[in-house]
Amino acid sequence: MNFLKVISVAVLFLGVSQVDAQKKKSDKPKSEVSSQKPLDNPIKCINIKEGTFLRINYPKNLWYMTVKDNIQTEYYNDGKDFIKSSMVFVDECNYKVIVLEKSEKENPVKVGDVYSNRIFASQDNFLRIESTMNGDKYDLPLEKIEESKK
Repeated sequence: MNFLKVISVAVLFLGVSQVDAQKKKSDKPKSEVSSQKPLDNPIKCINIKEGTFLRINYPKNLWYMTVKDNIQTEYYNDGKDFIKSSMVFVDECNYKVIVLEKSEKENPVKVGDVYSNRIFASQDNFLRIESTMNGDKYDLPLEKIEESKK
């Protein structure tokens, strides 16, 4: 009978600790768009036109992107591989990306692929982009880390 009491107390303790853990707020990294600071209004879509960008929560050796003169180049695999694309702006916050060249043959992206991007939020040097690729939508949180050098 004592064994049953011990198991019951253990299960109760685990249940209470799980409820408490779910109530706690998760600590977001500093680089994420903060809910405590208001978003830009209007959205600063011009920030995508030039610079170097990191995906939030991705180290630079996994992925980073540069934009200059309407050419977007995504680097991955520690900068050894790339996808170079032309950016065609539909309006200030919407643009299409047309893949011009890529270095890795196994990557499913093909030269000539066209993707639609929409900037839907900004906050200082942070942008949120909805990218539509082959019918699938992706939310891309980006941080602009520097302007491109001329």
